[in-house]
Amino acid sequence: MSLSLLESLTKLPVEKQEAILALLTEDQAANLKYDWSFYARPNQLLPSGEWLTWLLLAGRGFGKTRAAAEAVRQLVCGSTPLEGTEYGHIAIVAETAADARDVCVEGESGILSVHPKAFRPLYEPSKRRLTWPNGARATLYNATEPDQLRGPQHSLAWCDELAKWQYAEGTWDQLQFGLRLGKHPRQIVATTPRPLAILKRILADNSTVVTRGNTLQNKANLAPSFFSQVVRRYEGTRLGRQELNAEILDDIPGALWTRETIDMARRPIELPGIQRVVVAVDPSGARSMDDEAADSIGIVIAALGSDGRGYVLADRSCKLSPAGWARVAVKAYHEFRADRLIAERNFGGALVEHTIRTADPNISYREVIASRGKIARAEPVAALYEQGRVSHIGDLAALEDQMCQMSSTGFLGEGSPDACDALVWALSDLMVAFYAPQFVFA
Repeated sequence: MSLSLLESLTKLPVEKQEAILALLTEDQAANLKYDWSFYARPNQLLPSGEWLTWLLLAGRGFGKTRAAAEAVRQLVCGSTPLEGTEYGHIAIVAETAADARDVCVEGESGILSVHPKAFRPLYEPSKRRLTWPNGARATLYNATEPDQLRGPQHSLAWCDELAKWQYAEGTWDQLQFGLRLGKHPRQIVATTPRPLAILKRILADNSTVVTRGNTLQNKANLAPSFFSQVVRRYEGTRLGRQELNAEILDDIPGALWTRETIDMARRPIELPGIQRVVVAVDPSGARSMDDEAADSIGIVIAALGSDGRGYVLADRSCKLSPAGWARVAVKAYHEFRADRLIAERNFGGALVEHTIRTADPNISYREVIASRGKIARAEPVAALYEQGRVSHIGDLAALEDQMCQMSSTGFLGEGSPDACDALVWALSDLMVAFYAPQFVFA
């Protein structure tokens, strides 16, 4: 079936389309099944031009995965299975190894599902590799190990849900260094947005083509219950504007930390001599890693430099059993050669100290008890940022997102600001001694 006929068919009412499709032969129907130009909406099709990055910025359920997988197929496959391609070295990068496998490759809209049998690549999970009949190869990477991308070269990349990547800056940078094969290297970024500096940088790049879309545009392919329950619940809310409408929402009214303040803290700076290092823990009430109702455990490492500035070194927040998070905290204590591990006394009382000392009985430990609310505790620490007295070292995207959702009226994100609470405890211990009325140290 020619392209002109397909275009004409898509303009007909659905009932007439179905009547014509019923007349197709088995081979014609099989070919049409894999003709993405017939099924896709215009904003799901690969854009024309000499772009480096196609940024597909769309809400949940828009069809980003299908659009990206089809774009990879279009760029890698020729008119016959063995026809060569300019894009023979592909990187598929997802948040985790499981996401790369379960969503990008084996998922309902993944690479394997969009190829007809003759063109379908061979998938070797143990090698993290896809090999097409024409010799093109794709390797799967995850954003929890940026150094996986240190060394390999690619001509094409698919970045899935970049805004969720744990080490977004580091992973993206390593990918860029290796995207250097062929005459026209390209990368496809399909993500629901978050107000991240790396995403804003990609948006502002002249070599980026941006396609925007929202959840409602794919209503015909989504369950009615999704719209009656999920969309109705979040439509019009801040979270809904981000997750459904794909809006990049910056600072909230009354935010204690703004993106501008965070960007200032992220300016490159040479780490000076260190006077003191603390590991701060904000525990939850989770008794096991299967306790879905419990919040995560905030674990943040910070230091006081010889220049009097605060340096946030790492965020090791996690959602584990007490024994699990205690091991993470103690490991960070030794890794960063901390002077003290501090933890908020939760409703578990002495259980927090017991849990930590079970992991290491010789650790230097101090218990802190909050005598005022989260916002009152956070305000003096936010003031340090406004004064430019704190620097962020490394990738702290999840922590920074929580910070920017802390407002004068409370935390506007989901769950509890565990990592932000731990940050406040750490910098208060290091730098806010004159705010002593806020804290009681046991």
